[in-house]
Formats: sequence, structure tokens, C-alpha cells
Amino acid sequence: MTISPQDRESLVALAEPLVELISAELANRSEPLFVALDGRSGSGKSTLAAVVAQMAGVDEAGTPLVTVIEGDQFYAGGSAATWDSRSPEQKVVGVIDWRRQRQVLEALRRDRFAAWHEFDWDSYDWDSDRSPLAPELVGCAVTPVVILEGAYSARPELADLLDRRVLLDVPADVRRARLIHREGEGHRADWEQRWAEAEDLYFGQVLRPEDIDLVIG
Repeated sequence: MTISPQDRESLVALAEPLVELISAELANRSEPLFVALDGRSGSGKSTLAAVVAQMAGVDEAGTPLVTVIEGDQFYAGGSAATWDSRSPEQKVVGVIDWRRQRQVLEALRRDRFAAWHEFDWDSYDWDSDRSPLAPELVGCAVTPVVILEGAYSARPELADLLDRRVLLDVPADVRRARLIHREGEGHRADWEQRWAEAEDLYFGQVLRPEDIDLVIG
């Protein structure tokens, strides 16, 4: 998503509490810190994660202190027709392949390295009942901080593998403006009809306030 200079400046300010949390955690632990950065679509999670990684910097060897894993790489929602046929509960469970996310987090904790096939957004047949994956493996080594960013990243099924769960809570009008800027005006009705009900259920009932360690917004 393209972020305006004003939005980026705002995200830098939003990043400060998370950077402070990371700094405090790293001062008292020797093991890597695993963080989920969750939030509704259009809230700016990807940009915020990138800003946090930039602000955190590198270690003495020049290795980044923060690794960011994009939740969209694990999309599993299927075609529009498949998506529309599901109940809100089914959408929340199936929109992101959290089982593959678990495998990545487990490998990073256990082996200090993980590799996976990301969802192929450029595939000609992704708009079907299957979720095509890119043939090339992507991977990363563990760093002092690993951020799994994306909607549904703080879900209960991953809680035991996450040290901190963070929610980016941005006003609806701001998120809507960003989505329209990214997808065009015609995206408004499609998004609100197809996607909002799943997010309403997830952020309203599945992800509880007591599950969140830090709310940014």
C-alpha cells in the first residue's frame, strides 16, 4: 500500500510504543521475541512493521534486529464464490492458513530458520477453490525480534507461540480512505460486503481485549 508522507509520519509516532516494548523485552531476555501485529484491513500494519524494523536498527554485526513475516503470504480464502459461500465463522478460520503460520513459527523457535511457499497472488488460477503457492521457497533466520504482521495474526491458535500480541487500532474512516486509495472507489462496496463481516466477528469476539498486550492507535 502507498502511504502518504503524512500517514508515514503518523505511523512513526505510532511505532514508538512498540519499539519501546521491544527494547524493554530484549533487555530482560536471551531468547528471540515473537510478536503478532494485528489489525483490520487498511490500518497500516505492513508499513508500521517496516517502520518498527527500521527504527530498531541492526546489531554490531550489521544484522537487522527485527524480521517481519507478512501474513498475506499465507492467504487461503479461495475464490470470490468460495468466500461468499462461507459463514462468518468459516471465513475467520479459513482466510489465513494459520496452520502453515504455526509451522513457520515453530521452525523458527526450534531450528532458528524457517522456509515456506507463499501464496501466489500472480497465479492465473488462484481465483478458484484452491490456494496456489509460489514454487520458490522463501525463508528467514531468526533474529532477536520476529514480527508476524497481518490481520488474524494474533489469533488464539497461535497464542502459545507468540510472546506479545499487539493491536493496531485505526479509525474506520482512515482505513476506508486507505483502501479506496489502494484499490479504487469501486472497492468500497465489494470490501464492505465481502470482508468486513469476518473482521467484525474476529475483532469483536474471537480476539478478546484481554488477549492483547499493547493497543496502538
